[in-house]
Amino acid sequence: MINAVLFDLDGTLLDRNRSLHAFIRDQYRRFQALQRMDEPLFIKRFIELDQRGYVWKDIVYQKLIEEFRLDMEWEPLLEDYVQSFRHHCIGFANVIETLDDLKGMQLKLGMITNGMGQFQMNTIRGLNIEGYFDAIVISEQVGLRKPDIRIFHHALACLDAEPHTSLFVGDHPVHDVDASIHAGMKGVWKEDRAFGIAPSKPHRSIKNLREIKEMLHLFE
Repeated sequence: MINAVLFDLDGTLLDRNRSLHAFIRDQYRRFQALQRMDEPLFIKRFIELDQRGYVWKDIVYQKLIEEFRLDMEWEPLLEDYVQSFRHHCIGFANVIETLDDLKGMQLKLGMITNGMGQFQMNTIRGLNIEGYFDAIVISEQVGLRKPDIRIFHHALACLDAEPHTSLFVGDHPVHDVDASIHAGMKGVWKEDRAFGIAPSKPHRSIKNLREIKEMLHLFE
């Protein structure tokens, strides 16, 4: 029987692609110096350099300024990203409804996300979901990163939950699903074919977050 459900953030609860596009468009229109390049080109190149969030934005902005020979410094752009991204956060369909359902079932809820501590907390608050979670573990704050199984065990300890009665839901086939299974948990893949790989042996795969509630009885 499942007693705890833990989630990844980016690509699982946060629709990072839509959120990032919304932020980039807004930043482009607010910073006149960026408008020396076409907006579609700026957005396209930002997304390429960002590499699905695996490249921090100081490097992204430095490369953009160098490539397009922009007459500006990168630091204000990075600070704007850190402070303003939260206002453009878009959750996947049924995020709130799913968390409401799981909380109503008296399940413990947790989150494990790689990233910078304050930035990730701002993102969580931008989605208005912080209050649903009994434990939020951010890699920078604990000195561990997925796929290190120790970060899963740390989160489970915070929840006072056992691995074999806990479910982890994430979009990354290796860092989320395979790693959580190696940590002794039930691994559920929120399918994202853009990675070009699939988890080794996920316990379940979903396309919509609402499927989580429907599948819980399968683990009894």
